[in-house]
Amino acid sequence: MTTAETLFDKLKNISVDHPLCTYTLQRCQQLAPLIDKIQALKTMRRAVILAHSYVHPDIIYGVADHTGDSFGLAKAAKAAGSDVIVFPAVRFMAETAKILNPEKVVIDPNPNGGCTLADSIDANQVLRLREKYPKHTFVCYINTTAAVKAVCDVCVTSSNVYTIIENIPNDQIFFLPDRLMGQNLKAYMAQNGIDKELLYSDGTCYVHEQFDEAQVDQLRRRYPRLKVLAHPECKPSVVEKADKTCSTTGMIDYVKTLPADSQLLLLTECGITTRLQAEQPHLQMVGSCTMCRYMKSNGLDTIYQALKDPLPAQIIEIPQDVQKKALECLEKMFFYCEKK
Repeated sequence: MTTAETLFDKLKNISVDHPLCTYTLQRCQQLAPLIDKIQALKTMRRAVILAHSYVHPDIIYGVADHTGDSFGLAKAAKAAGSDVIVFPAVRFMAETAKILNPEKVVIDPNPNGGCTLADSIDANQVLRLREKYPKHTFVCYINTTAAVKAVCDVCVTSSNVYTIIENIPNDQIFFLPDRLMGQNLKAYMAQNGIDKELLYSDGTCYVHEQFDEAQVDQLRRRYPRLKVLAHPECKPSVVEKADKTCSTTGMIDYVKTLPADSQLLLLTECGITTRLQAEQPHLQMVGSCTMCRYMKSNGLDTIYQALKDPLPAQIIEIPQDVQKKALECLEKMFFYCEKK
């Protein structure tokens, strides 16, 4: 049973200027009964909840069984010992879980599970690009639909993209859909002597695209001990000014190595800031907090509803031919990650 006091103790250090990320004891008293109902339904349905780090803290610390980035959650989905997977994140992530678990019921509780990256390209566009560049290996970021994965060769995430690009034997690569990550990849390859042609498409994440180098400069002047961590979906001009560029899980792991009095600017969605505020409250987080309207559309109420009585639109269904080809794309990701 979840007590309001236990929940409040987990969430009390979160200080983000947004009403849905502000936790008082009174609010925790309101949330605790719903959390208990979700936990009971999970047991009854043999369900597991996978939550991306960008969703609301009450989901992460109240009901999630696994929390992490796209790659970590893809592995958790693959190993899930359950009949049902509930995936509060965005639609393409729930699709990824279904690709890896075709025999399980996968539920997307998000009423607004879009993504500006995933929505920037479709399978027909990829097929036209493949006709134009027949010798290229097509590498898709995990922020793509199942249909797009089905017409690509290998999937990547922000935590493994550099490793996979190096391990792919072809020296002609087309990366999609993230233009900014593609530009950062080209810079990485040049710096590390990787002689491959890299083409990319024109999608962007609207959250990461907002960060700019002037913001970094201004905050460094104000906080001389500042450590700046940037997600590879940020602009190259921002990445160049960062102390470290890494995935969301990479940020959390890196912060664990820093002194207790560190000052941090995290150039990614606000969920990583709130996780660190909850788990390492001694750190000083600076700068504004940018939220993803899609990730933050998830809520305990819709998770409860989707577990209790899912709507047809909330149950992930993927055509068998798409499922099979998309699985090959994802399995190549695991293969190239493990290749030495």
